[in-house]
Amino acid sequence: MEMLSTVSFLGQPLWMWCGFLAVVALLLAFDLGVLHRNSRAIGVRESLALSAFYIALGLAFGAFVWAQLGARAGVEYLTGFIVEKSLAMDNVFVIAMIFGFFAIPRKLQHRVLFWGVLGVVVLRAVMIGVGATLVTEFAWILHLFAAFLIVTGLKMLWWGDREADLSRNPVLTLLRRRFRVTDALHGERFLVRLPVAGTGRRAVHVTPLFLALVLIEVADVIFAVDSVPAIFAITSDPYVVYTSNIFAILGLRALYFALAAVLHRFAYLKQALAVLLVFIGAKVFVADALGWTKFPAEWSLAVTFAILAAGVLWSLWRTRAAAPSHP
Repeated sequence: MEMLSTVSFLGQPLWMWCGFLAVVALLLAFDLGVLHRNSRAIGVRESLALSAFYIALGLAFGAFVWAQLGARAGVEYLTGFIVEKSLAMDNVFVIAMIFGFFAIPRKLQHRVLFWGVLGVVVLRAVMIGVGATLVTEFAWILHLFAAFLIVTGLKMLWWGDREADLSRNPVLTLLRRRFRVTDALHGERFLVRLPVAGTGRRAVHVTPLFLALVLIEVADVIFAVDSVPAIFAITSDPYVVYTSNIFAILGLRALYFALAAVLHRFAYLKQALAVLLVFIGAKVFVADALGWTKFPAEWSLAVTFAILAAGVLWSLWRTRAAAPSHP
């Protein structure tokens, strides 16, 4: 234990990294082994309760970061957590589209999302590790990230997001060309051994559940191209970057089941996210122009909250006619 308190990894004590990874491992084990041992549909009430739990846990960890690393790190963690949680909304839109395309029933969706999130934990670690190394070795790369965020945000505002045609997705085309794919689902199995037509022998086939999982992982990598530079523009501390990312993503499954049925009520959230990306990128250049070491973390948090709140409230107001009416 004494060694863990003195040895550091990526700028922070090793015990803080080990403690964080232990919490994540326990949460994933509890989720799969206890809460959802059997495949079943998750209701809105349960998903809302789980979402609240994960958000509360993420905020509690932010308090721990504040206590251990100081107020600035705590505010940066909170800002990163809010930004990543908000950008995850785009993930919810895409996940809903993928599940609809493959006709994945609700009772099997949780299994796909669980393994999807587990993959995200690993992939984000790699991407953030690479990003931290680049920012440390080449300080100018942060300005490249910032410029990329501004261009991405403006592109989203001017051209918007076009609906993707998954039947023409190159990843899906490659998978179907390289693997034997079953036409139907086989319960919660990703791989099955089935007879090969005309040969009499049996071979491994992948199921539509596996295809959905791969597309969700690919979608996260694409979204990480936005979210990882965004949080590095907020803070360059790898511990704050990674922990805020992962705690925001851990609740993605619950968030999906809570919001999948009401995504149409957030019609203008993407525009708010576009403005947010522009702001995050621009504040890097504003801080340089004003001679600041960094843009004030408190201001960044306040503006982030204001942009997202405006997007949500405007969406709810403009789509109020679509809300179900109760006698």
